[in-house]
Amino acid sequence: MNVKTRKRIRIFGKVCFILYIGFIIYFLIFSDWYGRVTTGMEEYHYNLILFKEIKRFWEYRHQVGFFAMFTNLFGNVLIFMPFGFFLPMASRYRSFFATLFWSFILSLGVESFQLVSKVGCFDVDDLLLNTIGGIAGHIVFVVCVLIRRRHVYKRKKRR
Repeated sequence: MNVKTRKRIRIFGKVCFILYIGFIIYFLIFSDWYGRVTTGMEEYHYNLILFKEIKRFWEYRHQVGFFAMFTNLFGNVLIFMPFGFFLPMASRYRSFFATLFWSFILSLGVESFQLVSKVGCFDVDDLLLNTIGGIAGHIVFVVCVLIRRRHVYKRKKRR
């Protein structure tokens, strides 16, 4: 792959990364979905016990419904997968640990904003699930890079 193509891919990654960050800020903080608006509750709810909400959603999945259970358990993972994919594409932070760190920091920022603004609720389980999503996105990125490199190597070998 020549330098010009790499530069285009890097620019594409940066644009996608910026669009994704805008989406994540809107969806996780300002969107009306899933109780993101203030509810007028007298008392703000938060969870500081790891696996408490995960366990609750799993145990009561028949009462809360599949959609609520899926969006809480898998939605938090899925929404952070693009972050783990686009971060190494758009920046020089390509290591697993950099993606782990920045996924956690972004999630902590979102959860802290929800705590301070009392929009949504602060949940350590969300920190865990969001960070897992970032890591899963990074794994997808690494697999794509390996496939691309293998394809380029085979093409060079044929010539």
